Amino acid sequence: MRYAMAVNTRKCVGCSDCVVACQTENSVPIGFCRDWIVEVNNGTYPQITTEIRSERCNHCDNAPCVRCCPTGASHIIAGGIVLVKKTECIGCGACIASCPYDARYPHPSGYVDKCTFCEHRIKNGMLPACVEVCPTKCLYFGDL
Repeated sequence: MRYAMAVNTRKCVGCSDCVVACQTENSVPIGFCRDWIVEVNNGTYPQITTEIRSERCNHCDNAPCVRCCPTGASHIIAGGIVLVKKTECIGCGACIASCPYDARYPHPSGYVDKCTFCEHRIKNGMLPACVEVCPTKCLYFGDL
């Protein structure tokens, strides 16, 4: 089993429902997020197109955040999900600096936080909150 998420950028409208669902489901502090919306303009006038996509941790196979963590708090569990053990994280920020996707943030409580693919929901046969609420069904989650 290897979990992954894909985004159909032709269907994403940038509504941020996924962001709000994640913040609510995971009690993410105000001003922080585990996922976010990106808008990229391509081309030059008058041939401009805008790509809108929802982004989050990519749960890398060979995750640099896991390799650089001095305490082992950043780790990979079954299914390839990259997690952070709050009780072992010292908040040094090494994983934040090493993440090529800027997918981690310093939680106000002193540890580093990130997307977990709503691992607590997956264990109960549910989809991640962001996937479940997406009105355009542009987020796809499952086993590769």
